[in-house]
Amino acid sequence: MPSRLEESAMIDQEISRIEEAIRKLKIDFDIYFNGSTKRPPLEARARLEANLKRLSDKRNLNYGQRYQMQGLIARFTSYRELWRRTLRARGEELV
Repeated sequence: MPSRLEESAMIDQEISRIEEAIRKLKIDFDIYFNGSTKRPPLEARARLEANLKRLSDKRNLNYGQRYQMQGLIARFTSYRELWRRTLRARGEELV
């Protein structure tokens, strides 16, 4: 069983991965909206959403990690709403 310090370090790494995944997903949607790809990255969005939910449900986050997660969730939510509105404006339906 990992120690508290190791567990905290693993959570910090997961938070960093999620932060990077949000950045990459934003780029993927920008590429899609500029017409370079034919399909929106909805699978990647669903995976990221599941990872965010799984990590935010953990009980062993410290205050700093919880604060970081709330910031990431807020950023993801605002991007998700922007993507939804943009898709709707283009006449496309979300899956």
